[in-house]
Amino acid sequence: MKNKILKNMDWGVFICSLLLLSIGLVALFSTTRNTNYDEFKKQLVWFGISIPFLISAIMLNYNDIVKFSPFAYGVFIFLLIIVLFTDPISGARSWFSIKSFSFQPSEFAKIITILFMTYALNILQAKGKREINKPLKLISVLSIALLPIFLILIEPDYGTAMAYMFATIFIIFTAGIDKKYIFAFCILIAVLIPVVYTKLPAHALSRIEVFLNPESDPRGAGYNIIQSKLAIGAGELFGMGLFQGNQTQLGYLHPKTTDFIFSAIGEEMGFIMSSMIIILYVVLITKAIFIAKTAKDNIGSYIAVGIAGIFTFHMIENIGMTMGLLPITGVPLPFVSYGGSSLLTNFICIGLLLNISSRRQKAIFIE
Repeated sequence: MKNKILKNMDWGVFICSLLLLSIGLVALFSTTRNTNYDEFKKQLVWFGISIPFLISAIMLNYNDIVKFSPFAYGVFIFLLIIVLFTDPISGARSWFSIKSFSFQPSEFAKIITILFMTYALNILQAKGKREINKPLKLISVLSIALLPIFLILIEPDYGTAMAYMFATIFIIFTAGIDKKYIFAFCILIAVLIPVVYTKLPAHALSRIEVFLNPESDPRGAGYNIIQSKLAIGAGELFGMGLFQGNQTQLGYLHPKTTDFIFSAIGEEMGFIMSSMIIILYVVLITKAIFIAKTAKDNIGSYIAVGIAGIFTFHMIENIGMTMGLLPITGVPLPFVSYGGSSLLTNFICIGLLLNISSRRQKAIFIE
């Protein structure tokens, strides 16, 4: 059975993730030289921690994993509430910190939310796929995502909340939502944007204003994006070389190991390596969508497409913000940015994709 699973899984997904991780580790090795390679070493440790979780996500039947999701969802909702009472880090109450160990529940809760939405949709659509279009049933499914989104917005962590929204949209669309709801949603968003804009806190408004015109505050809120664009532009085709980037090595780029790791790569490894990263993400996301399309059941489809939604948002937002195309939200670049919670979550997602891709012969549904 195990040999059959290994033979059938889409190894391209795993290869893409390892290549992205390798590029990220090289970048971290260069960017952490002045700090005794501390974050580089921690990232290696987190990769080691991720391996057993990756293997478990591959080998366990994903239908059994989904059955466990209601309990896990309750646990993580509790953690998302408790984390609101912790001390803020970088302006947000998103982390549990115990000495040198940090844990971000909103990262892991992304997977749990996808699994629980899948669980609910599978039960809801037992009488037919069109059941999703009954208003009360649609609201009940959406509420599964809206509750953690609401708690994460309170932290506040707008970038992570948007990742949940992308995953939810991808799943609901795949579940067969009627076009009238999509049209109504677009109208609602158009109406709410100006209303929400006027209610945003000062720091959020500052980020949007700086996004529109970074030069309006070059030494304050616009500093990071200006330095990021300078770094990417300075790299040209082949880059300035590891340990040679001016913005990266002289401390102008901050935080260079997380939010702006793509800028550091652009400066020191150039356009070619930056383009390779984008190509790898496109291949990874395309494969995730293909796995969703060819999954043996709706459960596999919803999980895979939800993961595709998360990777899509993180890629577009992180790379977009480093180039000044999108507002800065503090969203990490999967497998590339430093971050233990993020790396572990991403490899669990990869494990689930490999799991689904390896079991595409017979249909199995939750009873």
